[in-house]
Amino acid sequence: MNRYIFNNVAKTYISPLSYKHLLYTFGIFCSVVISSFSFAQQEDSEEEALARMQAQLNQEVMSKPFLAEKPKEVDAYIKNMLAKNVTPPEYSGAHWRAGYTCRDLLRYNWTQYRNCRYYHRYHGRYYY
Repeated sequence: MNRYIFNNVAKTYISPLSYKHLLYTFGIFCSVVISSFSFAQQEDSEEEALARMQAQLNQEVMSKPFLAEKPKEVDAYIKNMLAKNVTPPEYSGAHWRAGYTCRDLLRYNWTQYRNCRYYHRYHGRYYY
């Protein structure tokens, strides 16, 4: 039995040990190629997942009501209340936090925002 394998391309003999190394290297090359394809597919699926999450977030944001500041209405309310000399009540809601401004209340309720603006104009400070 011949211990050498004939290589038709190079017209040379390859020892069995070299042949095993060649097969081993080819196997590693194939596994790298296959894993790179699976990584590319994973990136695509990751991008698709991010796109789905972004679409869901957009839908949630758009489903909530948008409360605009309406500065003319707020200023008219403040002017009217100051003319009547009405003292604004202290805040009784559940959303006020230390460091907030009136604009932070706008995400919860427009009336609380308006009342906060009046309180701030009347007392010159925010709620405690």
